[in-house]
Amino acid sequence: MTAAGTPDEAGHDVNRELPVNFIQDIISNDLKTGKVKKVHTRFPPEPNGYLHIGHAKSICLNFGLAQANNGLCNLRFDDTNPSKEETEFVEAIQRDVRWLGFDWDDRLYYASDYFQQCYEWAVQLIKEGKAYVCDLSAEEIRAYRGTLTEPGKDSPYRNRSVEENLDLFERMKNGEFPDGSRVLRAKIDMASPNINMRDPVMYRIMHASHHRTGDKWCIYPMYDYSHPLSDAIENITHSICTLEFADHRPLYDWFIENVRPGSEPHQYEFARLNLNYTVMSKRKLRRLVEEGHVKGWDDPRMPTIAGLRRRGYTPEAIRDFCDRIGVAKRDSVVDIGLLEHCLREDLNKKAQRVMAVLRPLKVVLTNYPEGAVEWVSIENNPEDPGAGHRSVPFGRELYIEQDDFMEVPIKKFFRLSPGNEVRLKGAYIIKCEEVIKDASGNIVELHCTYDPETRSGGPKAGRKVKGTLHWVEASHAIPAEVRLYEHLFLAEDPENDEDCTDFISKLNPNSLQVLENCLVEPALAEARVGDRFQFLRHGYFCVDPDTAPGALVFNRIVSLRDTWAKIKKSAQ
Repeated sequence: MTAAGTPDEAGHDVNRELPVNFIQDIISNDLKTGKVKKVHTRFPPEPNGYLHIGHAKSICLNFGLAQANNGLCNLRFDDTNPSKEETEFVEAIQRDVRWLGFDWDDRLYYASDYFQQCYEWAVQLIKEGKAYVCDLSAEEIRAYRGTLTEPGKDSPYRNRSVEENLDLFERMKNGEFPDGSRVLRAKIDMASPNINMRDPVMYRIMHASHHRTGDKWCIYPMYDYSHPLSDAIENITHSICTLEFADHRPLYDWFIENVRPGSEPHQYEFARLNLNYTVMSKRKLRRLVEEGHVKGWDDPRMPTIAGLRRRGYTPEAIRDFCDRIGVAKRDSVVDIGLLEHCLREDLNKKAQRVMAVLRPLKVVLTNYPEGAVEWVSIENNPEDPGAGHRSVPFGRELYIEQDDFMEVPIKKFFRLSPGNEVRLKGAYIIKCEEVIKDASGNIVELHCTYDPETRSGGPKAGRKVKGTLHWVEASHAIPAEVRLYEHLFLAEDPENDEDCTDFISKLNPNSLQVLENCLVEPALAEARVGDRFQFLRHGYFCVDPDTAPGALVFNRIVSLRDTWAKIKKSAQ
């Protein structure tokens, strides 16, 4: 981020932090030269699914540029395909944008708001000889369009009279023809080197009920037609799209020039976000949901904003991630490790530290008074001195992690083993005296002794041992279910089709592990859905919406290990 100078003549607050990217450079120049007086962007999702992390980048960019330049940003739903769009998705998208920290104020729009105007403009183009009704099938249109090396050929219906086109188009609108029987096409250039300019389809017949307009319309505008005109109606100055729309920009400009809607928005393209170990295609995400590979759009393994929110991601971490990856002109794949690094940095500052035992092993302190319970003080967050301390119960019977004990310890194993000592976090040093096994030879209990003088503040509080373990006291422990998540896919690039393998075959069968007999300290009894904690030595966890009274459910947000930070450090 860089700060600009002093307020300019137009009154723009140029002292604010401005993003460093080529689009901001364009905007700064447009403001300086007077090409635009006020920056106006939009975020235009189609409501045919839930937003994902890639959309988060676009949200942050469009709303962020507007904020940085004292401008405006609209939320507009490009709802021109009723067969795939639902009110559920409209509501989810609004929820996600707000959760990320952005607001459109009173500027909520729909492409369907402009259906009548777009229809009238289409009639205008027909009257000017710039559009015609075509009876070719979709397959025939593709065949007539030609290839990248061969020009297309004219439709046999290209030279229909204006009167015939007007009549047919009105009859299309009135529902006289079946789906797919006719389309309205722009009359541009079938020999254009840009295939998108070879008489693109403007309208298709679709007898489907729309989530807002119901059955009022049975013809619907194509994206390439409706989008630039929607931008113009809303007085958008900078229409920011991803790179796949770069070849569509001449068509965008053609509709603006020939319809003459009254304003002249301009399209700019940036590289979309591609993240490894996941898929970003809405079609593929929908398939994961519909085929039951995940438990809905908000499954914590999904890259959807709803899934990330449920898993425990913070909006601050996602915005930081989007800021760090920047705005580029070339597509690339971003390491998911960077996203996790941003998350850890944020949670490290905020999350209260608590103790949770995921795979419990019982410990009995044989020299501790039976029935006695004392309370030890443990800091809530060493990164936040103001977070204070909490009291944690300590007694004769405790639980530690199974992995924190080894009967025959390997080299450099500094946790608990027969005859060895460890410190219990915030409490005492204990020593393993006896190992109790069941009839099958499984370790079920440890008998230990504690040194009463080693509690914090005691005469031997400074006595050093190599290992410190987390723990929970048995009589106050709260049962919990813990869900451990890993990458949804085993393949780094599951959307790579070169290996001719369906992306579903690349799913990670171990992406979810459910632990049902976990124990957490009593402070978590009052935890609410969405609360985030660091489970000492395990990672960061969030209370899942499946939580019910007396039945806590936690999702692992991310582990403590930060591979990205190590990579970054080694590169310095």
